[in-house]
Amino acid sequence: MTQLTVAKAINAGLARAMEENPKVMLMGEDIGSLGGVYRVTEGLKSRFGAHRVLDTPLGEAGIVGTAVGLAERGYRPVCEIQFDGFTFPAFNQITTQLAKIHARSDGQLTVPVTIRIPYGGVIGSVEHHSESPEALFAHTAGLRLLAPSNAQDAYWMSQQAIACDDPVIIFEPKRRYWLKGEVDEKTSPGDPFKASVIREGEEATIVAWGPLVPVALAAAEAAREDGRSVEVIDLRSLSPIDFDTVTASVRKTGRLVIAHEAPTFGGLGGEIAARVTERAFYSLEAPVLRVGAYHLPYPPAAVEENYVPDLDRVLEALDRSFAY
Repeated sequence: MTQLTVAKAINAGLARAMEENPKVMLMGEDIGSLGGVYRVTEGLKSRFGAHRVLDTPLGEAGIVGTAVGLAERGYRPVCEIQFDGFTFPAFNQITTQLAKIHARSDGQLTVPVTIRIPYGGVIGSVEHHSESPEALFAHTAGLRLLAPSNAQDAYWMSQQAIACDDPVIIFEPKRRYWLKGEVDEKTSPGDPFKASVIREGEEATIVAWGPLVPVALAAAEAAREDGRSVEVIDLRSLSPIDFDTVTASVRKTGRLVIAHEAPTFGGLGGEIAARVTERAFYSLEAPVLRVGAYHLPYPPAAVEENYVPDLDRVLEALDRSFAY
């Protein structure tokens, strides 16, 4: 086992993928000499050369569009979008080209492009730097979405996304880049598109992903001190979603709280709630509850902690669930 931060784990995962396959290349703004805004790609340009770690112009549509062409020529490009809010200039390329080429070609063409997006808030940044746009991409068929919450998943998901023949977006929780954890660099954790029960419980289930997983674990621990047994599921994959693991947990516990940083309105929590209600209606002891951000543009940094769900809001949802 190696102790790594989430950022260093991604760096190590990218390096290993590049070592094992000479067709893997990295593209993005300032990812080479600077090593990226968060230094996630630090040292990779000097190690693998400027022909494999490319500093691109400031044009996200061009980055993704170029990656599509490279993928069709046999490469496995990894694009970094510098901040989540900068993804939208490339939205057309991602949703109308990258996501559809495999189906449009009747399966004859694959586009193994990986897009890394640092996402989420609570970093004290300015406008367009703290978005959570995962629902927009989950709604688009043809894309796979991963959301690591810890160093182990960050290390392996980086490699698994690159090896996948489908386009994969990795939503990296930027406020957790410095979170340390153990990484087993020899044993793969298995299917990245499966959810993980990271804390077992009997009376309620919390589902979270990415930056809110530590908050969900803290809520479960606080509930334990009050005599409640709460199970926590790290969803890990946002498309496809592992509804089987979530449903099995709810059938056991009878209650479900879904927590994510994105606004609740139109968020992935609504899809999960609907599916669980369809599959496990007679097991539910209370309505499925969602905890998310408010349906407002992301606010200034001075008040962002009032906007993003915290421990108190997750605990309040648990209390409401147990009150039924």
